[in-house]
Amino acid sequence: MNTTVSDFPWHAFALNLAWAAAAALTVMLVTFGVAVRVGVHRIVDVAWGTGFAAVAVVTFVASAGEGDLVRRLLVTSLTAIWGLRLAVHIARRGRGHGEDPRYEKMLARAPGNRNAYALRMVYLLQGALVWLVSLPVQAAQYVPGPPSALAWAGSSLWALGIGFEAVGDAQLARFRADPANRGKIMDRGLWAWTRHPNYFGDFCVWWGLFLLVCDSPAGAAVSVVSPVVMSLLLTRGSGKRLLERHMADRPGYAEYTARTSGFLPLPPRRSGPGTT
Repeated sequence: MNTTVSDFPWHAFALNLAWAAAAALTVMLVTFGVAVRVGVHRIVDVAWGTGFAAVAVVTFVASAGEGDLVRRLLVTSLTAIWGLRLAVHIARRGRGHGEDPRYEKMLARAPGNRNAYALRMVYLLQGALVWLVSLPVQAAQYVPGPPSALAWAGSSLWALGIGFEAVGDAQLARFRADPANRGKIMDRGLWAWTRHPNYFGDFCVWWGLFLLVCDSPAGAAVSVVSPVVMSLLLTRGSGKRLLERHMADRPGYAEYTARTSGFLPLPPRRSGPGTT
């Protein structure tokens, strides 16, 4: 059942925005403190998923008595599952490794104190992005009325997305664990259908979460920027574009891009230009 703009509790939601910002900032500042102590800033990537889970839980508590309980439980659970799975995966992947080359390269150009520069350019920026991208999660907590078919369709899209992420990550981990694959390009399983199953999964997750707020025109209007920003980050920002630039010189990568879709899963081609 669709609601009207006047049905949306704007005052409560405005206060919620402050609570969400505080949650995201707290996660990033705690992570920064740990990173400075251990001397490795790559752990901020673990805080990315953790930050979304924290925002979801805090906004669930803050919205008590406002939105539909089923929708609130649903959006909180889906966000926390996605964020914590991602955090655990990244933590395991980075265990035992030194600084991420991306951060090492960036901090080498720091004008002054490296840690202060990292705080401004990495932690606070990521905290702001967590707050912005999580707007559908925040707004969904305040939508009155039970979830419609559109909201359940969003849950299904979320399930497709997290499935792509989890399966793709597991396939890549097994591939890298085999010494016989050292120096080779992963082109099996989901990676034969798209060069970025994890990024495509993220895309589905965040558009799915956005559909959970679309029963409210006001909630949809205030949060549609979030999946758009996430889509741009995945395809044009720090996701696909940056990774492919890093991989471009590896043997066999040009052939892989020629036969494998750049984002949307498609059957692999025998020859011809890659889909971007």
